[in-house]
This record gives sequence, C-alpha cells and structure tokens, in this order.
Amino acid sequence: MEENISGFENLEVWKEARSFRLMISEFCKILPPEEKFRLLDQIKRSSRSVTANISEGYGRFSYVDNIKFCRDSRGSLNETLDHLIVALDEQYITNEQFIIYKKQFEKVLKLLNGYIAYLKKQKK
Repeated sequence: MEENISGFENLEVWKEARSFRLMISEFCKILPPEEKFRLLDQIKRSSRSVTANISEGYGRFSYVDNIKFCRDSRGSLNETLDHLIVALDEQYITNEQFIIYKKQFEKVLKLLNGYIAYLKKQKK
C-alpha cells in the first residue's frame, strides 16, 4: 500500500518558486564568463534561497518560524529581481526576456504573500 506523503514539495508556492529557480538557472548559462563570480553567483544564491527558505520554514512545524522563513524567502525573491534588473541594465537580457522573468516573479510573490497570510491566520 502506497502512502500519500505530504510535504513542502506539494505547496503551490514552492512549485512556482522552483520553476522560477529553474528559469534563473537557465538564464545563468548565457552570462558572460566575467560574471561567473559576480552576478551569476549572486543570482543563483538568491534564487536558491527562495525555495530553501520555504522548505526550511515548512519543516519547523511552527507557524511563527514558518512565517519568518517565508519572509526571508520573500526577501531573496526580491533580491533575485534586483539581479535581473542588473542583467537588463547590462544588456545581458532584453526587455522582453525581463518581462517573462518578472511575470514569474510576480506569480511567486503573490503565492508567497498568500501563504504568509494563511499562516498568520492559522497562528491565531
């Protein structure tokens, strides 16, 4: 008999954040070599932090801790957007490409804010 295991991987916010992280990972492949230890490293770290914080908060089994880690995740999400703006400014991506990334950013942000609101409600 197979058990239905519930975990952070089933959270819609984590799934969308993962999609965003994978988009960023693909973006990193087009960066010039001189950005390897600058923009590439920074944007990979911040995008990975989004999903990592969602999963870590989930694993704490405490609404207060989960909310804190989700807020950290939101900070990393915004940091990733800033790195994308740098990429746009440096002409590593076009405005059209930036818009695609920004739409996924906005989707994740909306879900993350909704998840935080849900956790706050559950805490009470």
